[in-house]
Amino acid sequence: MRILNPLKSILLSLLVVLFMASPALAVDPKEILKDPALEARAREVGRELRCLVCQNQSIDDSDADLARDLRVLVRDRIVAGDSNEDVIAYVVSRYGDFVLLNPPFKLKTYVLWFGPAVFIIFGIFVLVMFYRRSPAPGADGSGKPAALSDAEKQKLARLLDEDQG
Repeated sequence: MRILNPLKSILLSLLVVLFMASPALAVDPKEILKDPALEARAREVGRELRCLVCQNQSIDDSDADLARDLRVLVRDRIVAGDSNEDVIAYVVSRYGDFVLLNPPFKLKTYVLWFGPAVFIIFGIFVLVMFYRRSPAPGADGSGKPAALSDAEKQKLARLLDEDQG
């Protein structure tokens, strides 16, 4: 068995990773429209709509049943003559702005836009408060250990004598 040189094995590994990282389009061949122009429009609309099951994938990339139903719905609306905007508006009217991968910036979607930042800031605040309230080592809070009392010094001396003896 011939061993690949290191450069070839690195390139092969990189190639495998690149193929694995590409989106796995989940569109079933039975869903594809016969008219390439209409299919291109359906794909364009599908890339703008979020899979409500997966949430971080477009309906074009998701294997979920709901995503398949939405892909079929999009194609049916396009075949019926709706524009891309009409199809998106129809889906949004049924599922809300959350179905959009890039939701509009309006009062109802502030949570979608600012929610992650608020959670991060809140988490940092909690960590700061936790560490600020935790007792500092040492009785005086200086970070240095407190001096031993006379009783502790005697006990330590006794333990060290026992250990050496």
